This record gives sequence, C-alpha cells and structure tokens, in this order.
Amino acid sequence: MKAIVVKIMGGIFLGVMVCFFNGCHPGVKEEPVPFRSLKKLRPQQYPVFMDRFGFQDLVVAIDHSLAYFNRVPLDRQYAYGNERYTAAHMIVSLETIKAFLLEGPSTEALNTFVRRGCAVYAAAGNEAGEVLFTGYYEPTYEGRLTRSDAYPYSVYSRPNDLLEIDLSAFSDQYKGHKRLVARVNEATNRVVPYYSRAQINSLDAFHMKSVPVVWLKSRVDRFFLEIQGSGRIDLGQGEVLRVHYAGTNGNAYRSIGRYLMKKNEILKENMSMQAIRTWLEQHPERMDEVLHQNKSVVFFQREQGGPYGSLGVEVTALRSIATDSRLFPKGALCFAQAQLPDEQTLLPLKAWENAAFFVLNQDTGGAIKGPARADLFCGNGTYAEFTAGHMNTYGKLFFLVLKPEMAAGVK
Repeated sequence: MKAIVVKIMGGIFLGVMVCFFNGCHPGVKEEPVPFRSLKKLRPQQYPVFMDRFGFQDLVVAIDHSLAYFNRVPLDRQYAYGNERYTAAHMIVSLETIKAFLLEGPSTEALNTFVRRGCAVYAAAGNEAGEVLFTGYYEPTYEGRLTRSDAYPYSVYSRPNDLLEIDLSAFSDQYKGHKRLVARVNEATNRVVPYYSRAQINSLDAFHMKSVPVVWLKSRVDRFFLEIQGSGRIDLGQGEVLRVHYAGTNGNAYRSIGRYLMKKNEILKENMSMQAIRTWLEQHPERMDEVLHQNKSVVFFQREQGGPYGSLGVEVTALRSIATDSRLFPKGALCFAQAQLPDEQTLLPLKAWENAAFFVLNQDTGGAIKGPARADLFCGNGTYAEFTAGHMNTYGKLFFLVLKPEMAAGVK
C-alpha cells in the first residue's frame, strides 16, 4: 500500500472554514477566549435588564445549555475576560438564575438580582462597542425523496471520501487550529483540499461519493438551505422531512450578497436574503457565476427534532445566538439590546423597534467572526423568515454569570 502524503503549504489550515455547527470534543480544556473579547463591568455600568418576551422560552433555552454543561467535564474552564469559570460553576449559575426566573420577577426585582448576584461582561464589539446582529432561521422547502424533472436538485449527504485531519496529532505547533477538511487525490496519492462548489457541480458521478438525502425543486432553495444549516422539506401529502448539518467541504465561505453589491446588482440599502433570491431567480443564466463565488458546500443528514446548534442541543427561537466560538464562552447566558420587527406589521428595517431580551450562546457559524458579530436564531415561519432575511442591525451584547461568592452558598 502506498503511503498517503499530507502536504501542508503556506499555513493552508488557517484558511479552512469554521464549520457552521462544530461538535463538542471530550477532555478537559480551557475555552480560548482572548481578554479583549469581554470587558467586565462595574455594577453602575450595568444596563437595565428586561425581557420583551417574558421568561417561558428563556427557561427552555437555559435547560438546553444545562444539558450541554452536564455532558462536559466539570472542571472544563470558560473564560470571561480575565476570569475563568468551570463547567460546574456554569451549571450552578444557570440553575440559580433559572430558579429565580421561574418566580416571574418584576423588572425591578430582576435588576436587583443581577446587580447583587451576577458578574456582567460586555462584548467588545467594534470601535463603538457595538455588535452587528444578523439572523438565521429554519426554512421549509418543497422536495421529494426521488429525483424527477420537477425535483432535480440534490441535497448531498456527507461524502464517503471526505477526510478530517487533526493537525495537532502531527505537531504541537498546530494545537488550537481547526481540523483540515480534505480528500486523497487518487492520481498522486496526496491529500488535497476537498472539492469546491464549482468542482462538485461539475462532477457527474458525485452522487456516488455523496448519496442525495432529498431532491429539491429549486437550486436557489438548495443554496439557502446550506446558508441556514438545517430545514424542513415538504414531501407532499402532509409528510415533512427534517434535514440537519452533517459537515462541510472545508472551503472558504464567501458572501454572495457582498459580491452582488460589489457588482452593483443590488444596492446596499436594498440588500436582504429576499433580494438575493429575487435576483437569482431573475438571472438564471448567471447562477453559476454568483453561487460559485461561495466555494463552501454544506452536507446534510436526516434527523428527528432540532434544529441543533454547535453544542449539540436544540436552538430556541429568539433565545439562541451564534457567535465566534473562539472568542466567547459556549452555552453562556447573554443579554441582547438590538432591534426587531413588530410581529403584526413586518415593517422595513428602518422602522424596527428597539428590543431587550436574554439569549443563550448556543451556536457558531462560518460567517460569524470576531467580537462584533452575533447571529440570532429566529425560528421558523413567516416572521422568522422575514426577520432573518432582513436583520442587519447594530446593538449591544452582554454576558452574565453568577458571582463565585453567590455560587459558594448554593448546594
């Protein structure tokens, strides 16, 4: 048997896309959060805490984070600025806060509780200390389990020739880097980057490597399904199939919205997911040109329940956010100040109302990079689609955790 040669050139691993939903790995480790990502606030700097949606769904989301923390080693550490908190502390923190919320506290009682019992950290954000909030949702598309002229676009499963290479197994200098996604070039017997979107679309026999999970009516639907990372497929006659993220080709994610703005096809002030869809459907002859700008491809699998975030737990509508997993503590309770549309009117972005609400940091994404980004899971349905498609607004993001002295008294 020939030896397979792994060729690492020019720090190629640095360009690998972070998966939309990274799995959790066992073992004790410290979450790598730079000091500059979170700034600890003095009580007099705390914002006024309130919640637009009440506490019922928030308690559900807290339970999902608790399920995550109860799966990891209790001594795993999570960084909040200069402080470190163990998973055991995170469990006590969330359980204590949950118990308080179940009492249905007033806004005054809530703020008193937080000021006395919680340490609060502000996300560094951009130069103005603001975080750009965008949204994602669980779409529903029409599809079938078998291919036909009406349903010609395959949603691919994880390919059988896709490799994930943990570079840290070869040298300590690669510790902390993401896994390399690759394949073996059969002609040279060398490991090379996995096929790009354009290459996959040009391979007639790719279905032999990656069995289709389902077939969709629209190529645009397939692309947006990848962007969202999960979805519901309407199979007709009341039957619905749920598909979830199963991996990525490891190629770099590129925004086709940014490409269309650069080409002056869509003005910045008119940019939205809906605007991109309309443009693509009106210009089918340029579909390859535009879609191939994003070399990243997401693969799917059938799964019950969900959708699931990077922690392996269900995300909750308007209660779960995705952030850069390298910068912020996973599973943490957060407080967001952003803008949301009214559920009844669905007005344009400029007319959205200020909103304050608690969320849990339960997901991550290939396009969610840096200390000034957060992606809000909006759920499914008309409101979710509208909000996710148009949300592009700056706000504030805070992280909360129970003070150590308060946790010490909790059995």
